[in-house]
Amino acid sequence: MIGSDAYNYINVLDKAADASWARTTVLTNNIANVDTPNYKRKDVQFESYLMAALAGGESLDERVGEVDLTTLNATTYTDHANTSYRMDGNNVDIDTEEAEFAKNQLRYYTISDSITQEFSRIKTVLNIT
Repeated sequence: MIGSDAYNYINVLDKAADASWARTTVLTNNIANVDTPNYKRKDVQFESYLMAALAGGESLDERVGEVDLTTLNATTYTDHANTSYRMDGNNVDIDTEEAEFAKNQLRYYTISDSITQEFSRIKTVLNIT
């Protein structure tokens, strides 16, 4: 975490990247356990926390600046929903997990690119070549 207001966006994006990385780990575990009896899929909750943290405020800059980074963390939870057609108690759907994995990869690359762009803007402002 960088301690300057100029880096507010980068700090929030860093938290989002951490959440995406955590989701990658969870999704790979779900895929690895697709045939494990009674395994319940896991997922990561972050986006709702981010939306709540960005609520209010006049401008996006103001809202991002007011985010409490110490409490903006992803949490892993177990999905106990019985939405499985399987008889072994496992609720992992490989097609869903692979689609979520691909979506999460795109999210991570987009976040990484956004962080790079933020640093490029700072370099431009500071006239660093």
